[in-house]
Amino acid sequence: MEEAWEKLKKIIDETDNIVFFGGAGVSTESGIPDFRSVDGLYNQNYDYPPETILSHTFYRRMPEEFFRFYRDKMLCLDAKPNAAHRKLAEWEAKGKLKAVITQNIDGLHQLAGSRNVLELHGSVHRNYCERCHRFYDAEYMLHTEGVPKCSCGGTIKPDVVLYEEGLDNRTLTRAVEYISRADVLIIGGTSLAVYPAAGLIDYYEGNKLVLVNKTPTSRDAQADLVVQGSIGEIFSRL
Repeated sequence: MEEAWEKLKKIIDETDNIVFFGGAGVSTESGIPDFRSVDGLYNQNYDYPPETILSHTFYRRMPEEFFRFYRDKMLCLDAKPNAAHRKLAEWEAKGKLKAVITQNIDGLHQLAGSRNVLELHGSVHRNYCERCHRFYDAEYMLHTEGVPKCSCGGTIKPDVVLYEEGLDNRTLTRAVEYISRADVLIIGGTSLAVYPAAGLIDYYEGNKLVLVNKTPTSRDAQADLVVQGSIGEIFSRL
C-alpha cells in the first residue's frame, strides 16, 4: 500500500483539477452505517428490508413506518466529519479540488468546509412540505412523531432520492461536466454498485482514475491507480 500511497501523493501534488466522487465508505468512518457492509443497514433486522422501506411506494403506502426508520437510521445528526472530509475541503480551499460529487445524504462534506458539493441522492438537511413547499431542517424532523406535518397540513417529505425516484437532472448534468473536464478523478468509499450514479465515471476522459476503497470494486481493472484501505487514514497522510 505504501507504494500506491506514494503514487497517489505524486498525482495530487501535480494537479489543480481534481474531482472527487464518493460513496457510503466516506461516511462510515464518521459512524454512519452504510447499506451493504457486514454491519450495514441491509444486515440488520426490521419488519421490512431497508431497500423496501426507502422506496417511493413504501413512503406512500406506509408513511409512519418510513418516518420511524428515517428518524432512527437516517438522521445521524451527531456525526462529525472525518479526515477524508477535511482533506477534501482543504484541497478545495487551495484551488486543487473543483467539486465533490457524493452519493451520501448526511451533509458532512459541507460541515467540513466543502463548498461545491453535488449531492446525487439529496440531503436529510432539506425537508419540504409537499403542499406549500415550506422548508424544515433535519433537527426539526428528528423531534417529530408519526408522519411530520407542515403548519398548512401537508406532509413534510425529505429531499432524499428514494428507490423508484429519479435523480435530479441539473445535479447529474453538473456532475458529468465536472467529471468530463477533470484531470484527476478520485473515487472513494464506494463499491460502484448503485446506478445511475456509478455510471457517471464513464464520462471521465483522463488518464488518472484513482480508486480508494477498503474492498475491490468492479471497476478496479479500469483504474490507473487502486489504493486499498481506510479512506480517512489514506487521505490524512496526503
